[in-house]
Amino acid sequence: MSESLPMPIPAPLTPAQRTQIINLVRRTAKAEILPRFRTLSHAEIDQKSGPMDVVTAADRESEKMITRGLLSMFPNAHIVGEETATEEKIAGLATAEMGFAIDPVDGTWNFAHGLSTFGVILATTRFGNPVFGLIYDPITDEIMIADDSTPTQVIAPRRPARSIHVSKGGPVEELSGYVSFYNLREDKRPEMATLMTRFARLYMLRCAAHEFRMVAQGHTDFVLCSSLSPWDHAAGALIVKQAGGHVACLDGSEYRADRRDGYLLCAPDAATWGRVRDAMSFLLEDK
Repeated sequence: MSESLPMPIPAPLTPAQRTQIINLVRRTAKAEILPRFRTLSHAEIDQKSGPMDVVTAADRESEKMITRGLLSMFPNAHIVGEETATEEKIAGLATAEMGFAIDPVDGTWNFAHGLSTFGVILATTRFGNPVFGLIYDPITDEIMIADDSTPTQVIAPRRPARSIHVSKGGPVEELSGYVSFYNLREDKRPEMATLMTRFARLYMLRCAAHEFRMVAQGHTDFVLCSSLSPWDHAAGALIVKQAGGHVACLDGSEYRADRRDGYLLCAPDAATWGRVRDAMSFLLEDK
């Protein structure tokens, strides 16, 4: 008797469900985010861990609206939103057949201070692995999406959907990338600062949504993420990967949405990823 072939894993979301989620995110931005942009009062902005880490009424209300909408479509889903997350909820993504990670307003500091570099991030996970990712720019009404079986696409108003691709990579001296400098351990920052003279450019947008978007479109070569969280990184990691990039944690292990320690590095290809990893290997050393 011949061995039976393994059953194919069904797609995490049907095309209709993807459309529903896109529409939900757009409606939320129109109802809860954009009306508050550049109109927030001081009473609508609170500090979390400090003055550079803030939360607004837009974050809280948009997370509630997205969560309600997802639960109406997927009543048994395990949902982790940034503003209501706990370590227990994050760990629960590892065992959830269908999970969602939501950053209702990524780049909140920018948003709260009137800068348009912010976005909405949503990821679907299966047992901790990202299987669908969405990054939405409310200002341009442009959505970047990917799942684990199709290339990354950009959907913009009045334009056909188009596929995108990461850059060609290259030697370290020709690369530009994003590093969240102030999220690094304080003792690692001086050595990271010296790399600014080795790479072509190192940037920080204070917004993972736009950093991942730039890398996926090939406008920038890599992004290094620390302080890992599923709402910031799960969607972007998948989007860069499906745009042709090489995605892994800095220690070489596979990225998972429930991972909280270490660093995530996304680059155009394995060779470029290795060059960036070698330049930043000091991050893995304990001193």
